[in-house]
Amino acid sequence: MPFERMNLSNRAEPSELAEWMDEPCSYEDFRGCLIDLAQVNRVTFAHRPTIQWLNRLVTASPQSRPLRIVDVGCGGGDMLRAIAKWAKRRGVRVSLTGIDLNPFAAQVAKEITPAADGIQWVTGDVYSYMPPEGIDVMLSSLFTHHLSEPEIVDFLEWMESSARCGWFINDLHRMRVTVHIFKALAKAKGWHRFVQHDGPVSIRRSFRESDWRRMCVKARVGLRDVRIEARFPGRLCVGRVK
Repeated sequence: MPFERMNLSNRAEPSELAEWMDEPCSYEDFRGCLIDLAQVNRVTFAHRPTIQWLNRLVTASPQSRPLRIVDVGCGGGDMLRAIAKWAKRRGVRVSLTGIDLNPFAAQVAKEITPAADGIQWVTGDVYSYMPPEGIDVMLSSLFTHHLSEPEIVDFLEWMESSARCGWFINDLHRMRVTVHIFKALAKAKGWHRFVQHDGPVSIRRSFRESDWRRMCVKARVGLRDVRIEARFPGRLCVGRVK
């Protein structure tokens, strides 16, 4: 499927349960979900694998100019806010952009992100987004489980072709025990009803290491040196530093 014709909003198969991001909902519900998802990410240390990968990348490939980072399916932007804090602590110059199909995402992100972070929020299909200055790093978090396997193969190919320095996917690890743990945690924390429902659905729709190896092999761009790592609790990450 050509990149420019692939619409990620149509990824769901008819047999799949609809998730809240794929259905109409009010801005208040959307905002409440994203705020609670940010809390989920803090409680489960979800930013840590991406930050550690960025540490490896900047050590292996130091830049004399700002590192241009794009977060695909950025939601409310908590990953980019964590990266902005990391960059400031480490003294790394960055240019951060979050892109999401849902216009509410940019609205929420702008509302809750400090202006000093200097993050740009874009509404649109990532395959139509290519700034004149190019992209150094492509990131995604809790995004690929929304896609079918052929779409993920296309996404891997696009990231490999578009990102100068590397790419990193931070997503869920399909394990039965994680479903039960999440249900108990979400109920105890009183997270938004959509989060409580769709968290287990998302875990069941995610992938195992063998799935990621198969999809990397299917990619037509000759993926090499791809690292697939399970990270506690309940994350499975895929990335490559060029």
